[in-house]
Amino acid sequence: MTTLDRRTLLATGTAATAAATTAGLVTTRADAAPTATSGTQRAARRCFRHGVASGDPLPDAVLIWTRLTPTPASTPGSGKGPRAEVTWEVATDAGFRRVVRRGRFQTGPGRDHTVKVDVTGLEPDTWYHYRFRYDGVASPAGRTRTAPAADASPDHVRFGVVSCANLQAGWFSAYRGLAERDDLHAVLHLGDYLYEYGPGQYGYGITDRDIRSHVPAHEMVSLADYRQRHAQYKQDPDLQALHAKYPWIITWDDHEVANDAYRDGAENHNPDLGEGDFRLRRARAHRAYDEWMPVRMDGTARLRDGDRLFRRLRFGQLAEISMLDLRSYRDAQAAAPSGEVSDPDRTILGRQQLDWLKASLARGRAQWKIIGNPVMIAPVTFAGLPHDLIDPVNDVTGLLPRDGVPYNVDQWDGYTHDRREVFQHIRDHQVTDALFVTGDIHSGWACELPYDKATYPVGDSAGVEFVCSSVTSNNLKDITGTPPRTTSTAVEGIIKTANRHVKYLDFDSHGFSVLDVTATRAQMDWYVIGDRAERDTPITWSVSYATKTGTGRVERVEEPV
Repeated sequence: MTTLDRRTLLATGTAATAAATTAGLVTTRADAAPTATSGTQRAARRCFRHGVASGDPLPDAVLIWTRLTPTPASTPGSGKGPRAEVTWEVATDAGFRRVVRRGRFQTGPGRDHTVKVDVTGLEPDTWYHYRFRYDGVASPAGRTRTAPAADASPDHVRFGVVSCANLQAGWFSAYRGLAERDDLHAVLHLGDYLYEYGPGQYGYGITDRDIRSHVPAHEMVSLADYRQRHAQYKQDPDLQALHAKYPWIITWDDHEVANDAYRDGAENHNPDLGEGDFRLRRARAHRAYDEWMPVRMDGTARLRDGDRLFRRLRFGQLAEISMLDLRSYRDAQAAAPSGEVSDPDRTILGRQQLDWLKASLARGRAQWKIIGNPVMIAPVTFAGLPHDLIDPVNDVTGLLPRDGVPYNVDQWDGYTHDRREVFQHIRDHQVTDALFVTGDIHSGWACELPYDKATYPVGDSAGVEFVCSSVTSNNLKDITGTPPRTTSTAVEGIIKTANRHVKYLDFDSHGFSVLDVTATRAQMDWYVIGDRAERDTPITWSVSYATKTGTGRVERVEEPV
């Protein structure tokens, strides 16, 4: 076992625009980086207390982000404070002696004093350093990296993979573990970056107390609520460190808005309790997300205001990542057991996104078609298992359905027509190396994707799915209150018996994963943390699985990358 040590305004970067935005810029000389003192550090913490971040790297561009606090009254969600001008600069060295892009950004209470700049005119596959300035005060510096050129053939690309970080459930040690690494190209976050619950509204499961309490102290519903919650998460030191070290590629799942969200509602949205129209609530949540996250929100390569989140990012000829939005366009979840799950009129993707995904899964694109997939696509059902096998486990967990009913209809299992269309497209067009990378379910999985689950492993697989565990959010041991590797092992065994394409399953662990992709294989390493309630908890490598190119199968490997 391997243990890690503790420790919106478009601003272009073309030459002409850079020259224009630099005119009259008040800044220090490019070759005179300021000396850090306790006073300047305090000033930076006061003005830039939410850190810095970058995201959506392209071969010639990357987003950079921060949030300014220009006055003590300019708190997140308050709508207070002046309009202010922030300057920014991007350099090829940590001392900012070789500044290659700089500019200005106007912010104010209308965008919650956030700053998001699409810096263009950069070189492919290059590390950069960036920072912001306001009133003579420099922000903490961040580091970011552009993607390889579209025609490049990198030896490998490597990503940290995370999802489901409930601040109330514990410390973000998984982020700390990734921030301590120096070998990643970017971080993939597959949803549930934050949670909507108020203190004590843990969602589900057994917990004696919140490790930390949410701000505001109620379920977030208003625009101010969502802004304040984003601000609280952005002040976590481990999250700040990981944002500052690598660019992030992110999508949302449900809790960025509300639990089990769908196009017209959510499980815990109640208009009769004063929560209003769901679409207005979702619009507020999406606006705050756009303001506070380093992400392009219109689905194109360039930054514009909007709320279309599905988009592609390419890493040379080796890999292309297609990030999905599986909440904004889906129909309401089916009532299981129900034939609704296979109704062709029900969708999880929406027609536009489904056609876009099929275009992403094309032979002429990059070798590895990586799908950033917020909820599991692998089928998980229990047809044919005797009740005397399932019932004793249900006496403890109440988790396992009977008689072939899907395990979770919030997943693609509740929208099987869309899944069937995607898999049929892969088969018809002989697409290889489709790799779905997934979050949501608070557990680690490695699965093959059978065209016909009933006869598998006879027959072929449409691809592979790797699922990362949660950063902190409740897993099976947390839900049942039972010790690790007790109740969970029986559940895992039953699921794998009924679903022979599931090769690995861990229902107990919190942590992160590392995905490494080469021309011959894609490998996922799972790392697990100790006690999520302990800030300095140890982090340990658990297991690794890989899929060889062209096979659509997974196998265990004996060491991490």
